[in-house]
Amino acid sequence: MRSAVRAAPPALPVSVRTPVLVAAGLGLVVLVVLAVLFAGESQPTAFDTLLLPGPDLLPDPWWYVATAVDFVGEPVGSAIVIVLFTGGVLLARRPRTAVLILVGCGLTVAVTSLLKPITGRVIHGHFLSYPSGHTAFATALALIGAFLLADRLSRPAALAVTAVLALAAALLMAWAEVGLGAHYPTDTIGGFAAALVIIPATALAVDRISARL
Repeated sequence: MRSAVRAAPPALPVSVRTPVLVAAGLGLVVLVVLAVLFAGESQPTAFDTLLLPGPDLLPDPWWYVATAVDFVGEPVGSAIVIVLFTGGVLLARRPRTAVLILVGCGLTVAVTSLLKPITGRVIHGHFLSYPSGHTAFATALALIGAFLLADRLSRPAALAVTAVLALAAALLMAWAEVGLGAHYPTDTIGGFAAALVIIPATALAVDRISARL
């Protein structure tokens, strides 16, 4: 088993390693700066106000679409996705990626959950909102999926796919969370930044530990 993990394709492909680690550094700055700015706040910023839906939130049928997207980040939905994703990569003989899914997504959920009471930003009077764990989880899954594809692409294509998938997943979940009234738009930016930090760093750690087994 140890030799299989050591010889497996990397969790963080060389073709995207440097750019995503730079993005992780920038993401950390954004995550911390926004946490400081929003600490203890209970009102939307001017930027949030521009993007928030009206008092009736999303109309039908978009409400149901947003609810379905939101389910992916709920405990049951996320567990289903993780089991299916992990099973798929194990069948594809990518044990390092399987470890990244379990550890990276677990850390993403844990860190965003921990930051909520530390930051203390609330929405609707008492719901802790910063950063958005749903947006972080969706971005984490997209980044891991992009890393899987990167090995088969040229470096420019791998970088483009990584950026597009991460942004698309984050924007879709952000739209759902804001449309359902669960988060301010800036909460979702924090969630996106959290995943940018956690997933590349975890992937790098998985590769280094696996190489030393």
